[in-house]
Amino acid sequence: MKIALITGATSGIGMATAKLFAAKGYKLILCGRRTERLNELKNELNTEVHTLTFDVRNREDVFKALESIPTEFKDIDILLNNAGNAHGLSSIQNGNLDDWDAMMDGNVKGLLYVTKAILPNMIARNSGFIVNIGSVAAKEVYPNGNVYCASKHAVDALSKSMRVDLAGHNIRVAAIHPGAVETEFSEVRFKGDTEKAAGVYQGFDALQAQDIAEIIEFITSRPGHVNIEDLVVYPTAQANTTTLTRK
Repeated sequence: MKIALITGATSGIGMATAKLFAAKGYKLILCGRRTERLNELKNELNTEVHTLTFDVRNREDVFKALESIPTEFKDIDILLNNAGNAHGLSSIQNGNLDDWDAMMDGNVKGLLYVTKAILPNMIARNSGFIVNIGSVAAKEVYPNGNVYCASKHAVDALSKSMRVDLAGHNIRVAAIHPGAVETEFSEVRFKGDTEKAAGVYQGFDALQAQDIAEIIEFITSRPGHVNIEDLVVYPTAQANTTTLTRK
């Protein structure tokens, strides 16, 4: 039975992937900041689940939590680095420093902390699969996206570097870069302004979290000699970061 660890499992892509992996019979380690949501999800899934509450931005909490994983869950086959965030949408000259810290700490440093904690066991076992959730913002910048785009460009670079560094350890690394996915993403970016967030997804058929979960499951279930290492996924209505056709 495969074991998968998912960060950001309390909503969106993380939650959808947890449900799909559970349906496939995987044992799961579900991580997030909201204990109540983690427990609700655990009770919903028909598989063995261990939950961990921590913020990936807090280095000490990350290592403390991941070191506490029970023995029966320690041999992690798949690490899904899904936790991340976007805060604000403003020009570089008008950017908020706290927003910048939140994005760089969560999207870049958090991914590094979790990966660092999980890798020793994968290397010792000469086996593993790391999937990093990036963004189309990893491939091109867009107006007022500056620091968010920079953080996802970093995820792209780190994914490439991980593949090089881990090539001799039989550890596959894939990066998935979604376009517009209808999740809580925009609500977080616009700091709880649900009306503004809802407008982001109006007038076209956005990607759904389930769409990305199915891609993750497909990639990680390929034979051991196959690594789909870099994948950009748009909704049909979106041609690039700035071209979106609305009805």
